[in-house]
Amino acid sequence: MTVKLGEDIKPSVQLKKLYYMYLFAGMAIFVLLFVVPFLAFGTYDALFVIAIFPGIPVLIGFVIALIWIPMYYNTISYRFSHSEMVWKRGVWFRKTGVVPYNRITNVDIDQGPVSRKLGIASIKVQTAGYSSPSARAAEIRIDGMTNFDEVRDVIMTYVRGQKPMAVETYDKDEPADVVGELVKIRKLLEKRGGRKG
Repeated sequence: MTVKLGEDIKPSVQLKKLYYMYLFAGMAIFVLLFVVPFLAFGTYDALFVIAIFPGIPVLIGFVIALIWIPMYYNTISYRFSHSEMVWKRGVWFRKTGVVPYNRITNVDIDQGPVSRKLGIASIKVQTAGYSSPSARAAEIRIDGMTNFDEVRDVIMTYVRGQKPMAVETYDKDEPADVVGELVKIRKLLEKRGGRKG
């Protein structure tokens, strides 16, 4: 898959497979931790209780997740333009975000062992001024890409072609005289220091 400007990019179908693998792994852990011990050491009354109370909600959640995964996958899209990236996702709660290239500070590739086996990775894009409990949290994650190196290179090409956000805050016709301002501050500080002494 090639990245084309102005066109929606969908993640690989391998992303759906990854979600299904996580779901079945979670279900297997539940069975191993709750059902197997009761089968081995419990009574049938205890097995009935475990099946009714936590088992039924877990089974309902499992079925909902089976239905939700393809619906969620179909909502994920990414679009690149000359100045920004746009992402969309969400089944019940739709989320859309716009990330200008001139705010991007880091672009990292994230690939776990299962994702590596499936040939996909996520691209984590971090921006200047993004506040998060975790310093390594990404403002946007481009999930399920098979051509993750190409996507990262496209993003970095446009990032390098943009002026950083801080530079654009100055008026182009009136450049900031930083040295002159520092000299004025120094003189004021020297005057204040002279008065006290």
